[in-house]
Amino acid sequence: MWKRLSVLWLAVRGDAKRLWYALGHPEAPVWLKAGAAAIVLYLLSPIDLVPDMIPILGVVDDLVIVPMALRWLLSRLPTHVREHADARASGARAQSPWNPLRR
Repeated sequence: MWKRLSVLWLAVRGDAKRLWYALGHPEAPVWLKAGAAAIVLYLLSPIDLVPDMIPILGVVDDLVIVPMALRWLLSRLPTHVREHADARASGARAQSPWNPLRR
């Protein structure tokens, strides 16, 4: 399960950061928090739309559904919350010690 989560994290880390900062915004809608909780529960749940026992398709469904759900949530955000989250996420990326462009 941890390997699946790490591969998924690499695929969606930018959207996940923006969602994280949007959740911290004081004017974040309640439905955003419920949607983020639903995504986390889906990832941690042993029940999947396509069982993980099916070779390749069992993991691929997570790699498709979760990024689509993140994008859908982010696209529904109010403009000022989205802009705030984008600015914070890009600022966090620039300040990261793992950023190769940082001096």
